[in-house]
Amino acid sequence: MALSAFWFSVMALCVKLGGRRLPSHELVLVRAVLTLGMSWAALRRAGLAVRSPDAARQRALLWRGAFGCLGLTCFYASLVRLPLAEATLLQYTNPIWAAMLAAALLHERVGRRELLCLAASVVGVVLVVRPAALLGLGAAIPLGAVGVALLGSVGSATAYVIIRGIGTAEPAERVTLYLPLVTVPVTIPMAVAGWVWPTAREWAVLVAMSVATQLAQVQLTRGLQRERAARATAVGYLQLVFAAAWGWLVFAERPSAWTAAGAATIVGSTLVLALRRPVHTVTRMPSRADASGPAPAAPLPGLVADAVDVVDPVEAAHAADAAANAAANAAANAADAAGAPRAR
Repeated sequence: MALSAFWFSVMALCVKLGGRRLPSHELVLVRAVLTLGMSWAALRRAGLAVRSPDAARQRALLWRGAFGCLGLTCFYASLVRLPLAEATLLQYTNPIWAAMLAAALLHERVGRRELLCLAASVVGVVLVVRPAALLGLGAAIPLGAVGVALLGSVGSATAYVIIRGIGTAEPAERVTLYLPLVTVPVTIPMAVAGWVWPTAREWAVLVAMSVATQLAQVQLTRGLQRERAARATAVGYLQLVFAAAWGWLVFAERPSAWTAAGAATIVGSTLVLALRRPVHTVTRMPSRADASGPAPAAPLPGLVADAVDVVDPVEAAHAADAAANAAANAAANAADAAGAPRAR
C-alpha cells in the first residue's frame, strides 16, 4: 500500500507537470486511451466478453464508467488549478461521501460515528479552503477549483458505491475496463476542441503518468489482498505526505497551517470511520437470472467503509470528542500562524 501511495503521488505530479501547458481534458484522454489498451488486453487474456450477460449489471457498469469519468476529470482539473497537497487532500474526502451514498443507495446502516465523521470532514474542507472572507486572514484558494475537486470526490465515491453494489457478480477485469471505455468517447470532443500537441518532453510526462497509474493499481490490488481493507486504506494516506513533498520540491508549494489543520481533521475523521468494528455484510446487485442469494462485495480502492454499522454511542462520543479536540487545537494553531487572535 505504501508503494501504491507513492505511485499515485507520481501520477498526480505528472498531471500537474503536464497541465502547465496541456488542457486537463487532454491529460484525461491520453491516460484513458493507454489504460483502455491495457484493460482490453487483460480482459482478452481472461477470455471474457466486454458486455455483461445481465442487463441490470450492464447498466451499472456504464454508470460506474460515467461517474468514474466525472471523478477523474474533476480530479485532474483540480490538480492543475490547486496546490498538489490541497487537491489530493480534497479528493481524499471520498470515503466519507461513499459511506453516506452507500446508506442512501444500498440501505447500509449509518451510526452516529459516520455522521460525526461527515461533519468533521466538512469542517476540514473549510479549513483547507481557508475562510479568509470570514476571518480576514490571507488569501483563500480558488473556490471554483475547490468545488471542482469536491465534485470529483463525490463522483469517485458514487463509482465506488456502484462497484460495491455489483459486488463479485462481475469479474474485476470487466469492471476495470468500463472506466476508460466510457471516458474515451466522453473526453474526445472536449480534448480535440482545445487540443495542444505535446512536445517530446510532455509525451514522456504523459507516458510516465499512465505507467505510474498502472503500477499504483497493481500495488493497490496486492495491498488489499494481503491486508485488512481499513488498515490498508490508512496506509494509503501516505499519498498526502508524498503529495506535500512533491509540491515543496518541484513547485515550491508550502502547505499552510490551515491546510495542515484541515488535513488533520479530514484524515482523522476518515481513520475513525476506517478503524471501527467491522460488520460482515454482503451485497450484490441482483440478477434476474440468479435467485441464489447475495455474493460478497469486493474490496473497493479508496472506499474506507466496506460495511457501515451502528456503533456504541459511548465509543462514538469518545471518538468524536477526540476528533473535535484535535480539530480545535489545529485550528487554533493555524490562527496563531496567520496572526489572528485566538478565540477565548
